[in-house]
Amino acid sequence: MNLVYPGSFDPLTFGHLDVIERSSKLADKLYVAVLNNINKSALFSLEERIDLLEESTRDLGNVEIISFQGLLVDLFKVYDLNAVVRGLRAVSDFDIEFQMAQINREMNKDVETLFMMTRLEYAYLSSSIVKEIARHGGNINEFVPANVVQALRKKEIL
Repeated sequence: MNLVYPGSFDPLTFGHLDVIERSSKLADKLYVAVLNNINKSALFSLEERIDLLEESTRDLGNVEIISFQGLLVDLFKVYDLNAVVRGLRAVSDFDIEFQMAQINREMNKDVETLFMMTRLEYAYLSSSIVKEIARHGGNINEFVPANVVQALRKKEIL
């Protein structure tokens, strides 16, 4: 089974890595698809986010980092995919993700969505929270991989 785990990953967190590692155990191939949303200004460029993900997942032999722009369902035309993986932290995530899963399936009947609950220790964690803590000089070492901490320092966020 080939899965895709989409996201902006701006920045990559241990919550993302948890879903990636656990999904990779279920998949023959897991594509981690980095969204290039031209309507949103990201802290890290697309290339930086891809590099951070590649470095953080290099030990996972069946994971490939790709990028996309536009509709997620279009990836099903390019890659041999069976389902989308979406991480859920709380019930509020489910509301949004359920709507997205339904509309994706409406646009392409072959698009299945698998929901994966994050581990409890990451239920509160988001990229937005990490950026906010970093901007205020807080310690983010327990939330993101070391390469992300270094990248944030280079951006003078820490």
